[in-house]
Amino acid sequence: MKKDLLRVADLNREEIEDLLNLARELKAKQKGGQRVTPLLGKTLGLIFEKSSTRTRVSFEVGTYQLGGQSLFLSSKDLQLGRGETIPDTARVLSRYLDGLVIRTFGHEIVEEMARHAAIPIINGLTDQHHPCQVLADLLTIQEKRQRLHGLKISYVGDGNNMANSWLEGAAKLGLHLTLACPSGYEPDSETCQEALKEAAKSGAKIEVTHEPQKAAAGADVLYTDVWASMGQEQEHQKRLSAFQGFQLNQSLLRLAKPEVLVMHCLPAHRGEEITDEVLDGPHSIVWDQAENRLHLQKAILVKWLG
Repeated sequence: MKKDLLRVADLNREEIEDLLNLARELKAKQKGGQRVTPLLGKTLGLIFEKSSTRTRVSFEVGTYQLGGQSLFLSSKDLQLGRGETIPDTARVLSRYLDGLVIRTFGHEIVEEMARHAAIPIINGLTDQHHPCQVLADLLTIQEKRQRLHGLKISYVGDGNNMANSWLEGAAKLGLHLTLACPSGYEPDSETCQEALKEAAKSGAKIEVTHEPQKAAAGADVLYTDVWASMGQEQEHQKRLSAFQGFQLNQSLLRLAKPEVLVMHCLPAHRGEEITDEVLDGPHSIVWDQAENRLHLQKAILVKWLG
């Protein structure tokens, strides 16, 4: 049966752990100069309605390294931009491609594409979820700490797609996740409720607060993201005001554990949600985190397309 990856909640704990193990194996082989080509003869399509650096490059390079090829499809280049329906597009592309990554606005778009496509649909980012990023983040933390269960992840900032995907990932794997968001900018309430139910089974702890200092206290990982995501540019000034006090800086860093890891999914607006001193400092693992998008997504491609 066809399997899609639209959100972290689509995976169970064992599937996540298998993905992380496979990503480490593929990374070690690539670093050792060993080429593996399970995607020989396979073609991955990428439909992007939002601009991208990491998602596009990592999926394209990953497909090439695995022996396949990718086809970048801007929404402006497809008949979607001229009124062709999502179901019709899904049916046609299913006849040409072996898998499709979609990066778009509303999550309902990838859900509709998945309903009508005969090939795997992978969510490269929507306004509600960013599963590939959080799975790569979990890989990075595991590399640095050799474990995940029981670690305290403190996310400071907007309750956006990253916050929603972190709720799902933490709940599945038994992490302690504290989200500190300004009032009115909390993560999706339904996703929170689902995560709390999952946490009851896994031993995870989920907390949402309006106090960044409380979130940072004793944290193993401090995580942040931009305050205004793509499509919210017109809210930038309003958000700058609302998010005062939620900057990831040295004073917040001092509240965390001495060996705390600093993460940011990028791109960073330096001087807004994070300072240069912290982003470029000794606790930052941001560049390892960015690299691991490649290795984790290669694992996804092997599992879904291989």
